[in-house]
Amino acid sequence: GERDDVVRARPTRRRTVVELTVLVLAVASAFALRQRGTGVDGGVDQLISAAPVLVSTAAALLLVRLYPLPLRLLALPLARARGLLGFLALARAGRSPATTALPLLALLVALTTAAFGGSVLSGVDAARDRAALLAVGADAQIDAGGEELPEDAARKVRALDGVRDVVAVRREFDLDLRDGGGTVVTLFAVDSQAYARLARAVGQGPFDPDDLVTDSGALPALVSPDVAERLGRAPARVNTPDGQFVVQVLGVRESLPGLAGGTFVVVDAKSLNWPLGPTTLLVTGEGPTRSELRAAAGGAALVELRSTERAAFTDAPVHGGAERIYVAAAATGAGYAVIAVLLSLLRVAPERTALLARLRTMGLTRRQGRGLLVLENLPQTLPAGVGGALVGWAAITLLAPGIDLTGLALAGRTVPDALGRVELRPDLWSLLLPALAVVVIAAGVAVLQSWAVTRRTTTTELRVGDTR
Repeated sequence: GERDDVVRARPTRRRTVVELTVLVLAVASAFALRQRGTGVDGGVDQLISAAPVLVSTAAALLLVRLYPLPLRLLALPLARARGLLGFLALARAGRSPATTALPLLALLVALTTAAFGGSVLSGVDAARDRAALLAVGADAQIDAGGEELPEDAARKVRALDGVRDVVAVRREFDLDLRDGGGTVVTLFAVDSQAYARLARAVGQGPFDPDDLVTDSGALPALVSPDVAERLGRAPARVNTPDGQFVVQVLGVRESLPGLAGGTFVVVDAKSLNWPLGPTTLLVTGEGPTRSELRAAAGGAALVELRSTERAAFTDAPVHGGAERIYVAAAATGAGYAVIAVLLSLLRVAPERTALLARLRTMGLTRRQGRGLLVLENLPQTLPAGVGGALVGWAAITLLAPGIDLTGLALAGRTVPDALGRVELRPDLWSLLLPALAVVVIAAGVAVLQSWAVTRRTTTTELRVGDTR
């Protein structure tokens, strides 16, 4: 009869029905998740909750269907090649029973689960880092509450160990645009060079510092979108308790360091030419403590640390528990992938040992035997590793529009509007590390197995599995 191996076996009707059922459920769950998101009223939607597993299973079934194709394509060129080991390894993979695709399916689903959980954790960490940065404006913010800081405050803070840069800012909260709008507008008078360096470093509204500098006329200004709409593009006179000046909109930014939301106007302090000192310092560097910064700034200033703000997002027990669930999912997925590899290798170990003994009687050297055992694993572990990364990427990309990580990442805390919605994105390390680990572990086990097998005598190897 016809061989029931990976390359030649035809899927049964029952298998086709099962695969189509999984595909329909995966499409339905993905559509529901993208349309309604994770915040479904009235309880937990089981179909939506199962979307990651269903999508990964459907994609894994598709890859298992395609698995024989590369084996067929590589068979002919390897048969013509001079080396023997590659052809033997591929032939063995192609002649394996069709049931050997089941470990491949388990590997793909396990790797996808690990990648999904890892990407969630990576997205949560990135969102918390970004939210803390937006809230503070730099690694630390020193604010005198509207009063001027001591003249030597910036110099003393800059001299502290671990401080890389200090941006001096004059902050006024009652800038009047003289248009009757009534909305409170914040004025930032900054050292444009230092402030531009900070904006580039944190990736928040970068700009060319020279554009803010002027010797006369209207002061070029970076403004928030609503201020730009109120001022227009023509020069406009504005008022503060300390005096009047004329500004002209240079550029529009959704946010800038220390200005993560609200309405604001940013100008160059030297161009403004007011005899007023800074009220705020934005500090880059993670070395100084809160007490050291406060002492350097005169002892009365309020100090906010980015690290403290970041740690506050992990204080809620509920969100800590949810995060641990994703950690467990990623670890469990990676663990199941390793177990699937080990069980698959152990299952075929006696058969491979006996085959190797027969080949050695035909002139196969010990070195070639070891190489054959290692190469035999590649037709399964390499597709599993590459396929697992691809399936994980596809599942995350497909489901991401319906998954909002804001609640998990930020624990219900008030965050700047500039942060926006926290979306799920594929994390490169979460995709590649589990897949690479599977390939490396499989190769390592195969090397150990080949070393142990080739140390036996040929007679012992031929009797492997013999119960007499």
